[in-house]
Amino acid sequence: MDKNTISKATLGRLPLYLNYISSQETGESVSSTRIAKALGLGEVQVRKDLAIVCSAGRPKIGYERSVLIAAIEDALNVRDSAKAILVGAGKLGKALLGYNGFREYGVEIVAGFDSDPAKLGEQPDGKRVYGIEELGSYCRENGIHIGVLTVPGASAQEACDAMIESGIDTIWSFSPANIQVPQGVKLRKENLALGLAHLVISAAPDRQD
Repeated sequence: MDKNTISKATLGRLPLYLNYISSQETGESVSSTRIAKALGLGEVQVRKDLAIVCSAGRPKIGYERSVLIAAIEDALNVRDSAKAILVGAGKLGKALLGYNGFREYGVEIVAGFDSDPAKLGEQPDGKRVYGIEELGSYCRENGIHIGVLTVPGASAQEACDAMIESGIDTIWSFSPANIQVPQGVKLRKENLALGLAHLVISAAPDRQD
């Protein structure tokens, strides 16, 4: 299978399929109909997505569960997890550092960094938070190119610059600041407050004056 032929839309749905299939402990086979119904997706779309990554589906039976899981993991490169670091070991940072669910999507946050000595040291899950001065050497020695940014807005640009200087070229930012990155560096921003606000608005009942 040529992974370059898989569309971004399909790649975006594959983790949903993988998570659902992996969570099913009963049954040796699974069908696109069952997956579509469970996830609230169109059956035709699910069937097309699965056909791209796995040709072992059988009419009226579906896919052998273990074979389909292996095919999706191969498409997502899950078995060769990319390593990432995190800068900003506050409450959110430590929560993300300790979350192992990223491995299901081909990424593992292996270490954290912070400028506050009180936050350094080994964490309950065995991962370690290092001083920010060790960021460059750690990234270079371990070939790290992905970073998660969870620092306050006031120090976000400085921390971002340090990550880029350390060889990070892909940044996932949870900082509220509007940080700038040079051409060639990928930046994805997450605004948790905005996301919650949208959820509250969508859940609120219609009001009549």
